Amino acid sequence: MKKNLLLLFIFFHAFAVASHAQQTGARKSNFDLKARIDSILQGEVDADKIPGAVIQVKKDGKIIYTSAYGYAQKYDYHHQLINPLEKMTTEYLFDIASLTKVVGTTTSIMLLADRGLLKVDDPVGKYIQSFNTPDKSSITIRHLLTHSAGLYEWYPLYYKCSNKEETYKLIGELPLKYPVGAQRKYSDLGFVILGEIIEHVSGVSLEQFMENNIFIPLHMEHTAFNPLQKGKFKKIAATSHGNPYENRMVHDSSLGFTVKDIDPDQWNKWRNYTLRGEVNDGNAWYANGGISGAAGLFSTVADLQKLVDMLMNKGRVHSNQFISGKTIESFLIQDKFKNGLGWMMDPGNSFMNNAPAESFGHTGFTGTSIVAVPKWGVTIVLLINRQNMGLSSSREYYNVGPIRKEIFEVVKESLGK
Repeated sequence: MKKNLLLLFIFFHAFAVASHAQQTGARKSNFDLKARIDSILQGEVDADKIPGAVIQVKKDGKIIYTSAYGYAQKYDYHHQLINPLEKMTTEYLFDIASLTKVVGTTTSIMLLADRGLLKVDDPVGKYIQSFNTPDKSSITIRHLLTHSAGLYEWYPLYYKCSNKEETYKLIGELPLKYPVGAQRKYSDLGFVILGEIIEHVSGVSLEQFMENNIFIPLHMEHTAFNPLQKGKFKKIAATSHGNPYENRMVHDSSLGFTVKDIDPDQWNKWRNYTLRGEVNDGNAWYANGGISGAAGLFSTVADLQKLVDMLMNKGRVHSNQFISGKTIESFLIQDKFKNGLGWMMDPGNSFMNNAPAESFGHTGFTGTSIVAVPKWGVTIVLLINRQNMGLSSSREYYNVGPIRKEIFEVVKESLGK
């Protein structure tokens, strides 16, 4: 009897020691993670490389780190320090730029597909008459989602358009730049057209569809187009001082974006102030009233986390099935270009460098990014307002790619991967 009790005592003692060691190790790992992320992001702020940032890391359904760094705005239009500096907090809305493509547009297409209102292999011409032409008739919704439709990567639509109807019409009239389905050429225009499809199928505006079917149901109360018009958002991070880089895209042929039928000087409505609450993307702002399938959404780290959590949980939100797991899985499968539908899935991308299979993510030109690694149960949402620094001497915005990569590596190492 005593021997059995002794063995039982030894077992429970060993279990307690192991459990304590595991908890201590987890705490140490989290401490190391926080210290190293702090070092990276605060270091960039202190070196005057970025104005500010917000980050959130989640593991197995638990937030293991959230923090804000630097300032919501550091410089004015004339590159003078503002006074007083406005400290960044995790509550700030960011212009999420091309994250709009996945957070808003791709999720909308998911919902419509899940409800049987469209199929991703439907020809675009089924919904948009201008795509029923010999060169465009083979383009499908899948081609648009995978950036393989052959459309222009970018075009200064605002040189010819001042509203979404004119924008949709112009894209339909533009010739293809590449063969359909032959290669992946990241295209803003394709996602503008996906926005038109969403409006056609749903019968409501893109903004209304996203708000009623994504943001309200997921309680994403701080996600919106044109946040200044809502009158309730006070904390919004500043981005660019006008649109100097797009101005360069139109005028500087070395960038490869200039188009033959545009005279760079035929339009001159460039903004001459620091943008705060107005979308940076020129096509969204000048040609589409701030609302586009390619860009335009503003959001917070907490709201973006809700959308990512839904995807990580195979469409489940608490006890509700928001989107079927089958639909989500069909969107998050690598194609021949190593990407999913809407979402990037190529582990060759530095911001998700060598991530395991099924990982997905996306970036935004303003400095935003999302990475989700289902096999590790990990997500990283990183928001940087890099454009408020202005263009460098080489007329480029500061490259935050190395920051994204370094943070991903730190998270990976903290997990022992």
